[in-house]
Amino acid sequence: MSSPGLAFDRPLDLARMRRTRHARLLDAMQTQGIDVLVLLGQSNVGYATGARRAATDQSRAIHRRAVAAITADGAPPHLWTFEPDGVPGDPDLALDAGLDLEWDDGAEQLVASLPPGRLAVDDATVPLWRALADRDPQDASGVLSAAKIIKTDDELECIRRAQAINEAAIGDVVGLAAPGVAATELTGRFLRRVAELGASGNTVDPVWQVMPAAINDGPYTATGDVVFPTVTTDRRFGLGDVVFVDTGISYEGYQSDYGHTWVIGWELDGHHREHCRRWLATVDAVLAVTKPGATARDLTRAAGEVYGRRPWLTHLYLAHGTGTDSAEMPFVGTDLGDDFDESIVLAPGMVLVLEPVIWEDGRGGFRAEQIVVVTDNGYERLSNLGFEAYGIDR
Repeated sequence: MSSPGLAFDRPLDLARMRRTRHARLLDAMQTQGIDVLVLLGQSNVGYATGARRAATDQSRAIHRRAVAAITADGAPPHLWTFEPDGVPGDPDLALDAGLDLEWDDGAEQLVASLPPGRLAVDDATVPLWRALADRDPQDASGVLSAAKIIKTDDELECIRRAQAINEAAIGDVVGLAAPGVAATELTGRFLRRVAELGASGNTVDPVWQVMPAAINDGPYTATGDVVFPTVTTDRRFGLGDVVFVDTGISYEGYQSDYGHTWVIGWELDGHHREHCRRWLATVDAVLAVTKPGATARDLTRAAGEVYGRRPWLTHLYLAHGTGTDSAEMPFVGTDLGDDFDESIVLAPGMVLVLEPVIWEDGRGGFRAEQIVVVTDNGYERLSNLGFEAYGIDR
């Protein structure tokens, strides 16, 4: 299986991947004592059933959501959807017409179809909360995180392919980033190219953010840190603009994450190169301790030691996982603090998107993203960033 214009030599079995995901959900439900799992989050529905929805306007996407129910008895997942064309052709899937959960009758119909037992839900409309009141619904995030945090070989291959498509499209766009060009022109080129290359969809509104030299020169910040990301506009680039880039597309429901820093015109000075070198040194220090048994605290400690202080944005992370969601467990360097980081122990199959930010107020900074998967002995890179424009051969 390959996408137009890209050849993939690693195997991918989507039916096997769906079976394995269902088994993992059942294991997590059993461990946590959950009998019925009700899912409204579309990435979670996709994880449980393989169903995908076509791109549509946001109001329709919210009000005509697919719904999935998983039961601990091992029965096939039950899916209610308005878009049966997005359902895989597996025989082990109970399929019904979509339910409008914005109204009491739709919510009550869903709840009436669910078997008894301890129930967990990831999201709910107000009518659904009312209909579930007697069931004392639990938070499904524990079940979902436990099932999703370790990726199978098939899931990793989906992420590899998503990232390859993303990076190939970026290669087509980077030459367009020149003085006088509007950021929205890059977005148009990028979205067209990922579709041509076989992406299932676009999941991050492409970010081409011109960064100020100093925090006080930019938008207001409640945290006192760098403001990022902001919405892309038709602002035209100027020579020497430092641009933080962030894009994400999906392949068979799995996400990619491309981040880099471009300097318009590529007339680099010593500060540009030094910021890039410091970012690489930070990532290298983190990767040096990335292996099974290490904790997220080991990663944050390594990053702080090489940089001298916290090298990531206060409202984001040093690293986050990725899978059917752009950002999912494990989260590294959150506002939950060191104790939370100490509780996260790396294991083979965990995916990390490293996203430190180097900032020198008054001279700007550098941001990029490196995706790795933890292996039996260390890690493997899933993304392929180049730094040749900075005079660095990696």
